[in-house]
Amino acid sequence: MKIFRDRSDAGRQLGEQLRRQPLKGRPIVLGLPRGGVPVAYEVAAALGAPLDVLIVRKLGAPFNPELAVGAIAYGGIVVYNEDLLDMLHLTADSMQTIRVAEQEELARRERVYRGERPPPEIGGKSVILVDDGVATGATMEAAVRATRGLAPREIIVAVPTSARDSLARLEAVADRVVVIETPEPYFGVGAWYEDFSQLTDDEVLGYLERSRREEKRSTPARAVAP
Repeated sequence: MKIFRDRSDAGRQLGEQLRRQPLKGRPIVLGLPRGGVPVAYEVAAALGAPLDVLIVRKLGAPFNPELAVGAIAYGGIVVYNEDLLDMLHLTADSMQTIRVAEQEELARRERVYRGERPPPEIGGKSVILVDDGVATGATMEAAVRATRGLAPREIIVAVPTSARDSLARLEAVADRVVVIETPEPYFGVGAWYEDFSQLTDDEVLGYLERSRREEKRSTPARAVAP
């Protein structure tokens, strides 16, 4: 059963759900590239909030790169799913080659997506971290931990779909988790989209540039906590 037509459809639905949430001031929306950016674009539009990116890289198993056993993020954050490592007879040391390669890709994407722009100022602000879905939770946990180090007012994880057993992991590190659907059994994020096409760097840049042009849009009415 497909739940969303594409990432934009998922983002519009997620944005509507977030508009009904009490937010502490005007938030900033951070999408996790690449797949989280179209979702985050729609969320930012719904909330009248600025959009930026938080670059996180999945650490895939050596024999199956799509299986996330960990993740890295800005600031030297490294997160592993210890249960998966044990199950697959892997260690942090055995993941070193993959970790170094992903650190290089993280740095490349930071240069491409940010250019000369400074990182967003998030100290004391409500931050909404958005991805197109959560499977193991390692990538989003790394994003939360990296963001926490920048002293935001609160961190909200917002995703269209998630595996149920990953929610507790995220609820332990985020201030709030907002999710539309938690289907079981969970067949991976892409299983719940009719169109789950991979994005290019140019498409990510297009969403960011379009959002900056539209940032002066009036903020929609929504619940805001003092």
